[in-house]
Amino acid sequence: MHDSDQGAERAAQSKRKDARRNKEALLDAAAAVFVTSGVEAPVRDIAAKAGVGLGTIYRHFPTRADLIIAVYRHQVDACAEAGPTLLATSPTPCAALGRWISLFVDFLVTKHGLAAVLQSDNAAFDTLHAYFLDRLVPVCAQLLRAAAAAGEIRSDISAYELMRGVGNLCIGADGDPGYDARRLAEILVAGLRLPH
Repeated sequence: MHDSDQGAERAAQSKRKDARRNKEALLDAAAAVFVTSGVEAPVRDIAAKAGVGLGTIYRHFPTRADLIIAVYRHQVDACAEAGPTLLATSPTPCAALGRWISLFVDFLVTKHGLAAVLQSDNAAFDTLHAYFLDRLVPVCAQLLRAAAAAGEIRSDISAYELMRGVGNLCIGADGDPGYDARRLAEILVAGLRLPH
């Protein structure tokens, strides 16, 4: 390979990294706007939050449905990737579980904002729930197993049960500023602790 070929390859890799970073920043901005303004928020608000032009958004996501699906998947992936990191960096497995559940609550509150759109006739939305379960149940199970093995929590709850319980607690968060889903989820997780 010639030096010019290697230079071109490095430039192409750098450009792909920049494009990935820009797309992730755009998805983070869209998620933040969806939380505060709903999924019908003007695309210009998302572009402003992300610091990009409208054309950039439409180049990546030609339709609103494409953007919503991408935000949902991006948030699922971030939540899934956080589990092992929290387990490795938290003082105890139970602390990691609590922090992960807090992230999961943030995701669910956002997801409820997407619920009406996710129940539309768009076939692309059909696979999202399975993706959600496939990515997140194993992460929650890993955290539960680690905390149970450390003797911190009871071992008779499944990841699906816990996630479903947290999900049900998050339903009340829609439209009620006095409802604190995160606090209720913390109480639920505290209820898993074994007496010392």
